[in-house]
Amino acid sequence: MIQRELEAWLRNLAGWFPIVSVTGPRQSGKSTLVQAAFSEYDCINLEDPATRERAVADPSGFVAHLSNQTIIDEAQYVPNLFPALQAKADQEKKKGQFILTGSQNYLLSSSIKESLAGRVGIARLLPLSYLEIKSAYSDILFEQVMLQGSYPGLYADNIPVNIFYSNYIDTYITRDVVGLLDVRKESQFRAFLKACAARVGNLVNYSDLSRDVGIALPTVKDWLSILEASYVVKQLPAYSRNISKRVAKSPKLFFYDTGLLCYLLELTNVKSLYSSPYYGAVFENYIISEQFKNRFNSLLVPDIYFYRDDSKIEVDMIDVTEAKEAIICEIKSSQTFSQSFVRNVNRVVNVSGLTEVLPAVVYGGEGTFECNDVYIYGINEWLLKRHDKELSGMSFTIDGRRYRCEWAITDRDRYKKA
Repeated sequence: MIQRELEAWLRNLAGWFPIVSVTGPRQSGKSTLVQAAFSEYDCINLEDPATRERAVADPSGFVAHLSNQTIIDEAQYVPNLFPALQAKADQEKKKGQFILTGSQNYLLSSSIKESLAGRVGIARLLPLSYLEIKSAYSDILFEQVMLQGSYPGLYADNIPVNIFYSNYIDTYITRDVVGLLDVRKESQFRAFLKACAARVGNLVNYSDLSRDVGIALPTVKDWLSILEASYVVKQLPAYSRNISKRVAKSPKLFFYDTGLLCYLLELTNVKSLYSSPYYGAVFENYIISEQFKNRFNSLLVPDIYFYRDDSKIEVDMIDVTEAKEAIICEIKSSQTFSQSFVRNVNRVVNVSGLTEVLPAVVYGGEGTFECNDVYIYGINEWLLKRHDKELSGMSFTIDGRRYRCEWAITDRDRYKKA
């Protein structure tokens, strides 16, 4: 098992709450993680038909016979269990009684809000982060990870990429989408997935998707909603806080995993990825998906946007998850740095209304340095650091003086003069 950043946080949650919920896409490693973190717990899986039937028939009786240390996999399949879990948690008054996992976030979240509010600690597990993969496979290259994706099965079981994603889509369609929405033609839904992939990094245009796939506009919105709730796609909203300019209103479309994205785009090797017109969008997608992983892995709810206004000024990512450590970041796939990369970052910093900001550019090259008060990161340097941790030896300019950062980038009182 590849060590997961979220594992220690799960143990903390179990010490704070009687119930812990872990949601995430299928095959992201939820069951493996919770069984490793809580190896002494009993485990039941509600995907098993016989177990599910017993739980549906008698929720109170089913919960009454559970031990006070039980993992319940795919808990969203029996929402009637949640009031019974609440009653037992209130009666026993013990921390870490039940660990729930689920791959359908909106169903599980709805049940939690209705029955378990205030009694549950919530965590979200996406596929492996770049940091997690590199900790286990130090020689692996960024391009390889971006192409094949980050699902644990690709690494633990050495499943060929095309076989993994072919089966993943088949399983996802039959288990999740067909069961929840009126998808009468699987081929049509596959076409919809490919149409989404072809629009990665672009503003969502529901009418275009409706026309190109041949489905009704409400169906487009329903299918995007279920894809987003199941952690397949993300509709990244436009940033508009404290902005006087006219800004974009439509979200941008991204995938949580670039391996699935590349499979849908029929990119089969690194050469085809580099030569593809989609390379820049896939690169941008990877950086944004990693930012979501970093936030989820710290038990934070990501508050991430892009910026575009009517003056055609655009920045790829604004992360205001932590107000005192906001990040305004331009993402460039080029391996050669250009000073033009920083221009829009400074402009957006000035109009954003944010006071504590890390202005940054991530590009496809190497190294860390400063240009016009913007911090420049090569791809590996960005992905292998934590934004609130050390940036050893990085130099920059404040008020005309040159400094070298020896501690946290947000702690300016601890900077030492170079």
